[in-house]
Amino acid sequence: MSSEMSREGALLVLNSGSSSIKFTVFHVGKSGEEIAPLFAGQVTGIGTAAEFSVKDVDGNSLARESWAERDTGGVAPLLRDLIAWIRARLPDLPLLAAGHRVVHGGAGFHHPVRVTNHVLDELESLVPLAPLHQPQNVSAIRVLAESFDGLPQIACFDTAFHHSQPFMAKTYGLPRRFREKGVQRYGFHGLSYEYIAGKLRETLPEVAEGRVVVAHLGNGSSLCGLKDGRSIDTTMGFSALEGVPMGTRSGSLDPGILIYLMREMGMDADALEHLLYQESGLLGVSGISNDMRVLLESDRPEAKEAVDLFCYRVAKEIGALCCALGGLDALVFTAGIGEHSAPVRARICDYLAFLGISIDDAANESGETLISAPATLPVAIIPTNEEFMIARHAVDLMNFRNAA
Repeated sequence: MSSEMSREGALLVLNSGSSSIKFTVFHVGKSGEEIAPLFAGQVTGIGTAAEFSVKDVDGNSLARESWAERDTGGVAPLLRDLIAWIRARLPDLPLLAAGHRVVHGGAGFHHPVRVTNHVLDELESLVPLAPLHQPQNVSAIRVLAESFDGLPQIACFDTAFHHSQPFMAKTYGLPRRFREKGVQRYGFHGLSYEYIAGKLRETLPEVAEGRVVVAHLGNGSSLCGLKDGRSIDTTMGFSALEGVPMGTRSGSLDPGILIYLMREMGMDADALEHLLYQESGLLGVSGISNDMRVLLESDRPEAKEAVDLFCYRVAKEIGALCCALGGLDALVFTAGIGEHSAPVRARICDYLAFLGISIDDAANESGETLISAPATLPVAIIPTNEEFMIARHAVDLMNFRNAA
């Protein structure tokens, strides 16, 4: 057992973005086996009107206050204040480590790693592959390293779980010289899929090692085909734009559209990036909102069209993943929309009746774990927990590294 993890303490899990910091604090027992959430929160509106909020595991508010006056220099000072708040909240529970969600691990990082200066340099070299997310992930690690000397930090990658995919799933139809420069399909939401793969052994043990499609549907959406608990193919590729339309992201497009927009409308790379990441998807098609709940409640035809497009494209991708898997033994819904939107689940499953899928309307409406009708292909709702997955990796990696 490592000296760092042989004592009781707290573990911080961070997901740092350009305008927000999401965090969860876990209690870690002396054995390293007991990992339980204590509280979670976020700092939102960074750069405009920062606000700090925290809730305990029962959803009770522990703090909600404006941090606008502290918002003087980006994420760094707010992160320091966040750590100070956590330490004051847990005076008798030392902070043992920090685990970070890092969006991109490139072709080199197949597993979570303990952060060193060399690792940080490698992560910064991957910024061109994820320019909207990677810089914030790296910045948070650097801030903690500078502010809390010696604090172990673990980087967990959204891409790592998909390294098991075969050549066909990773490769675009481009000259090989581009693959050598890193232009390939990486896939994302890997921490979520890894968590679901583990939970399947508890929830649906009879199909956990079989062919399962997991639909991670939220503001960012993707799907993954699992076989024997390993990623075989996924809908996101080189970037988090590929696949189904999302809250504000376009999903897959004919590349010729981009050429047209550049030539005929004079759009440059920055304008295209903003269009594809911020103005498209449910928001762009509906012209109303990127929030599925708002669209489902609206009686405007544009809202219905956006929802219909989303459900159609998700069902179509499930069909494609069935081809990659050679069949289907179970379908799992997870993430914000997947876990909470009964109408969306029902519409998607209606398209998939030809696969032997039929849902129990009452079970679907009440959000039960198993929502499929009796004697039909299993369809389940399994809540994801990327933060716990990061915490588990952090504890395991620290124990392993120090015992080796």
